[in-house]
Amino acid sequence: MSQLTAHSTEKAHSYEQLLKQLTALCEDETDRLANLSNASALLNQSLGDINWIGFYLWKDSELVLGPFQGLPACIRIPYGKGVCGTAIQEGKTQRVDDVMAFPGHIACDSASKSEIVMPLYTGQDIYGVLDIDSPINSRFDETDQLYLEKFAKEIERLIQK
Repeated sequence: MSQLTAHSTEKAHSYEQLLKQLTALCEDETDRLANLSNASALLNQSLGDINWIGFYLWKDSELVLGPFQGLPACIRIPYGKGVCGTAIQEGKTQRVDDVMAFPGHIACDSASKSEIVMPLYTGQDIYGVLDIDSPINSRFDETDQLYLEKFAKEIERLIQK
């Protein structure tokens, strides 16, 4: 699959294919960690200009590192701290063009310049977040957010089986 860096129409088409790949890859598997591992690998393979992709899982009132692709990362993130903790606190996607300007940013990798984080739920309960970092400022646009939120919704559906 070509990297998702083309114009919006081509990007949307590539994301639609990515969603189909995720479903085909994980549909018959019930192990959550296996599905999250494959989802992070699929995104890492498909998205251009990223340096970290992965999941933090909600455990004992904090986010704990889950399956990921990239350099070693922060293991625990408190509620409301950094971009990931803020996504959980506010219950909505955080798209940050310049992480250095984000109050309380947690710098796990100094190469990261922009970030997008989608909260994940099982029903009404927090499950965790999908976190993607880029070494480029303003890497993520509205199209990325729309389709990565769809990707997160499909992850939620898959982990509720």
